[in-house]
Amino acid sequence: MLIAGVDEVGRGPLAGPVVAAAVILNREHPIAGLDDSKRLTEKRRNGLDALIREHAMHYCIAEADVEEIDRLNILHATMLAMQRAVAGLGVPPDKVYVDGNRVPDLACEAEAIVGGDGTVPQISAASIIAKVYRDKLMRDLHESYPHYGFASNKGYPSKQHREALLEHGATPLHRRSFAPVRQVLGQS
Repeated sequence: MLIAGVDEVGRGPLAGPVVAAAVILNREHPIAGLDDSKRLTEKRRNGLDALIREHAMHYCIAEADVEEIDRLNILHATMLAMQRAVAGLGVPPDKVYVDGNRVPDLACEAEAIVGGDGTVPQISAASIIAKVYRDKLMRDLHESYPHYGFASNKGYPSKQHREALLEHGATPLHRRSFAPVRQVLGQS
């Protein structure tokens, strides 16, 4: 039975895409130390990310971009990213475990597991590769928009980020449907 774990990262930031990952682990190559990505150091996450990419049977990382977030809302955009991640696995899983309390509409059986990123290895693996991917993406975007501190805040509403929004306005990366960005644009 092929079981995929799915998790997302980036629901709360004011900028950047929401990213989801789906992972089917290989029973022949268990990976020690899998946990909720937020409980791991960056160095440990990066090491596990490499192991997951090397040893997982299948994995896929997918996004819903800022335009989709603004058009659909963050919840529906998250479900869309999760659907894309599962569809991109290359092989249909028999069952999908999703971190949280909601499941996207999938072509197979799916179960939501609150706190699954810390208890279900497949979800932990998805949590890790999604976070490593999105963190790198935001560090790369920092080069184009250095005032906002994306390299450190990853698009979350840190003090520096909020102050930069007030001083420099919103970029194409900013989620216009989120209240702090709407306020800066005078659309509150």
